[in-house]
Amino acid sequence: MKTLPAFLLSIPLLAGLPAFAGQPAAAECLVPSKPGGAMDLSCKLARKALHEVPGTPALNLRYMPGGIGAVAWHTIVSQRRAEPDTLVAFSGGSLLNLAQGKFGKAGVDDVRWVAGLGADYGVIAVPADSPYRSLRDLVQALQRDPQAVLIGMSGTVGSQDWMKMAMLAQLAGVDPHRLRFVALEGGGEEYTAMQAGYVQVVSSDASETSLYADSGKVRVLAVLADKRLPGVLAAVPTAREQGYDLVWLLIRGLWMGPGVSDADYRRWVRAFDQVQASPAFARMRAQAGLYPFSLTGDALTRHIKQAVADYKRQARQFNLVREH
Repeated sequence: MKTLPAFLLSIPLLAGLPAFAGQPAAAECLVPSKPGGAMDLSCKLARKALHEVPGTPALNLRYMPGGIGAVAWHTIVSQRRAEPDTLVAFSGGSLLNLAQGKFGKAGVDDVRWVAGLGADYGVIAVPADSPYRSLRDLVQALQRDPQAVLIGMSGTVGSQDWMKMAMLAQLAGVDPHRLRFVALEGGGEEYTAMQAGYVQVVSSDASETSLYADSGKVRVLAVLADKRLPGVLAAVPTAREQGYDLVWLLIRGLWMGPGVSDADYRRWVRAFDQVQASPAFARMRAQAGLYPFSLTGDALTRHIKQAVADYKRQARQFNLVREH
């Protein structure tokens, strides 16, 4: 398994932030996937960003994969709903699952949304020795035989990785339900499977792809952004440049249990407001392959409600919404 970049092991100090009086020695950030993917990166970015805040508890990581976030969601909501120092990573994929009813009757108002750490974009990647050298090459192969290409994705049918490929297929006149997918748990597992030759393509995200792009073993065919991204993926063309009008923006952030007191919830919201105001955090976010997105607390909650409504409309195009 690839390790995270060195910047997450050594970062600039965030000076001038007030102490959190009376806090315990440690808090916890739950990663609702296996190590190595973007959820993992989100918790590690939060841990390092908070590290130098005086009096703030150390943020320990705990992995709780299963159900593409469902296990962590139901564990916190049903068993650990009032823990004042437990944060859980989420992504746009989590919101898509909520929109589709994959968390049962769960809804946006069932948890407390703390902070968005940054924005991310979809990517489509292949092994470095793949015969597909452009997005058009891949699309033409899918048009010839949708069953001929094995696609690795995080999640199952209806996940954000599935949705990205389904929308691409739709643009190319291919029935998305004829594509062949392998369901995996998180971005780390996707790239491990691809490098082992189990899948020929991965539908992934910029932040997790940036962890592997310098390995020489990965070729990124397209970023699903409105313009080229800076940093490691700067040379990668957008899908739009290659003739496919497909943009997939998602956010990454943290939430807490629904029974957390207002005082504890606001304490964490203030912490991330202060952290995100620091130029040091802006550098860390960029190095993590994320892009500016700094909503917290009530503003973040409003944004998420709208995002879930938008995801639900998209999912209904593919008959993916489970009504409860």
